Formats: sequence, C-alpha cells, structure tokens
Amino acid sequence: MWMVRFGWGQPEWTVAASSGLCQAGPYDVAAARPAIAETVRCDRAGVRRLIVMARASLDKDPRQVVAMFDGVAERYDRTNSIMTAGLDRYWRGATRKALDAGAGERVLDLAAGTGVSTAGFARSGAWCVAVDFSLGMLRAGRRRRLPMVAADALRLPFTDGSFDAVTVSWGLRNVADVSPALREAARVTRSGGRLVICECSTPTFPPLRLLYHRVMLPAITAAASRFSSNPEAYAYLAESIAAWPAQRPLAERIAEAGWAEVEWTNLTFGVVALHRAIKP
Repeated sequence: MWMVRFGWGQPEWTVAASSGLCQAGPYDVAAARPAIAETVRCDRAGVRRLIVMARASLDKDPRQVVAMFDGVAERYDRTNSIMTAGLDRYWRGATRKALDAGAGERVLDLAAGTGVSTAGFARSGAWCVAVDFSLGMLRAGRRRRLPMVAADALRLPFTDGSFDAVTVSWGLRNVADVSPALREAARVTRSGGRLVICECSTPTFPPLRLLYHRVMLPAITAAASRFSSNPEAYAYLAESIAAWPAQRPLAERIAEAGWAEVEWTNLTFGVVALHRAIKP
C-alpha cells in the first residue's frame, strides 16, 4: 500500500491494487410490490390524507428500488442538497476532476438519476449518456436535454467497449448485485478506459465515524421528513450507507471484477470516497 499525489493541491489517492428517453430495462413498475409505509398528513386546508410511501429493503429488490426512486424523483436533487448542506456540489466537482472527461470522449453515467452529474461531465465536451432504471428519475431530468436510457446496470444495452469512461455517483450501493454490475461496466468500457465511483463511505477518524453513524445518519433521516416527499426512502438510504463496505473492501471488489490500478481517495474525512480504476 502506498500513496501517490496527482497534481498540486489534489487529494491523495490510495492505490489498492496493481492489478431522448428510451427504456431498455425489464422492470414493470406497475407490478412492483415494494415495502409500504403509511402516514397521515394534513394538507393546507387541514384535510387529513393518507399517504402511501414506497421504500426498498436492504435485499435491494430491483422493483422495490425502482418504485422508491420513482416516488422521490421530483424533489430528489433539492432534498439531497439540503441533507448534505450543499456538500453534494463539492463531491460532484471532485468526481468530475477524477474522471477528467475530454472533448469527444464517450462517457456512461450509471445510476444517473435526474442527470445532475451527467450534465456536469458533458460540460467538458464529452458525449455523455445518463442511464438509470427509474423512469421517474429520468423524466424529472428531461429538462437537461441529455441522452437518457432506462436500463439495468446488470444488463446494459450497449456493445462491448462502447465507452471511454464509466462513472457511478451514489448509485452502486442500490444495485442488487454489485460485483456483476462492476463486471458489466468493464464490459462496455474500452481497454484503457476509466471507472470512477463516488459513494458514501466510512469516516477514517474513529470518533467522527461513531458520530456519523449514531448521530448524523439518524438526523438526516429525521430531517428528511420535512423536505422529502417520501421520508421512508431516506430511512432506507441511511440503512444502505451504514451497510456499505468501507474503502478498502470496495476497492478489492472492484479489482476482483476485472479492473486494474484501483485506487481511492477520501472526501470530507471519508464520509464520501472516490474510487477509480482502469480497464486492462
């Protein structure tokens, strides 16, 4: 294990291994049977209404995940910015720098949601396509006028070696089976192409790690009840963050999936980590 630095003032990367809208997914959202939570809310007229909210469980049944994200799509970006006190913009900027997309390159943004990150990558002049299996999220991002495809990360509708780079921002932990998804991402990436993953991770400072898991994540879940259209979805997100592997185990899974030169860097003391790798 050794450290390298890319450019003055850039974060340190830990080397872990040397080594239009169309639907292409199989999921029938109408047939989904997600976990359901019910709550009663009063509208502005004081009328009590029963609100049925979908949330996924940690087994990450794809139909549950789709239904959950469809339900939060319209306010998802705003809620994320509020929940992270605007740090999501900083983390997205760091992801763009790590990806370093060039003009004319082909970039696949997996689990792209409404296309916020995709739009940022496209500003470099790269041709970028947003892929997500939630039609609700993609519809909410149509105003960005990006190429968008509804598809499953485990069965991508692209030929081998189609992209110069693949990136995933806060979406890999929602995939039902991470290792096959990483292999599928490698399949559609050309030899020498790049992978960049931005994901919530494990704070490296033990007292902060304890505070993060025992105080901050529960506080985020509680705050979501005020800002999100589906607070239950944020309860799942907090649970999925707590269950997600730390930096080194994730790096090992990336290497086992066939990627080389795997490395990571921590953002905000490890609350978020960037992993990147090269397709051999």
